[in-house]
Amino acid sequence: MANESKQNGRFQVKRIYEQYDDSDGTRILVDRLWPRGVAKSAARLDGWLKEIAPSPELRQWFGHRPERFAEFARKYEWELATDETKRALVSKLLSLSGTVTLLYAAKDERHNHAVVLCEFLRRMG
Repeated sequence: MANESKQNGRFQVKRIYEQYDDSDGTRILVDRLWPRGVAKSAARLDGWLKEIAPSPELRQWFGHRPERFAEFARKYEWELATDETKRALVSKLLSLSGTVTLLYAAKDERHNHAVVLCEFLRRMG
């Protein structure tokens, strides 16, 4: 999937394995774990908000199973709206100016938490 098709407003998502582009703006890793095979020096990150990722329990329940994605998205949005730490990080992301690229490592570009987070931020912003 080309980066352009994932852009919609100031928040966008991108796999961390994709090449850096000037249009990425502020690059924030939103995974709880550091992605395999990515050197920290090469990641070109502006921040790593591991606490905004889904809870370990929710992540394990989801297990990257597309048939569970709708329920996963609902539960993750509930976490984003009710967990104090996640709410503070959502506010931090909303306060950033310009384009914000949410980086993630999952192979599935449609069924992952960064997609849910991006849509949540678009609605909140």
